[in-house]
Amino acid sequence: MKSDHSSDDKDLYSGLIRLHVLHHAVEEPIFGLGMIEELTRHGYRIGPGTLYPLLHSLERKGYLRSSEQHNGKSRRKVYRATPLGRKALKAAKNKVHELFHELMEND
Repeated sequence: MKSDHSSDDKDLYSGLIRLHVLHHAVEEPIFGLGMIEELTRHGYRIGPGTLYPLLHSLERKGYLRSSEQHNGKSRRKVYRATPLGRKALKAAKNKVHELFHELMEND
């Protein structure tokens, strides 16, 4: 995973990327290339070799469910958040909100 930040910091951002993915999967069905483009808009440079294992991991943990979408001859794997994923995102939002306020207090 590459970002606009130092490569030493990439572990700090991996959780944020997971939250971005989960957030968008709650809002609407997502797919790999679309998420790569969305994350790029947020300043993350992440390739398929990083994103697809992340999607598969979220699916194994029960946060996402995948299905195949057919469009003519092409197929696309799309992901949607599960009820467990929605619950986990809600809990994460509370933690992020708390952290945001702590970080901004000291500025």
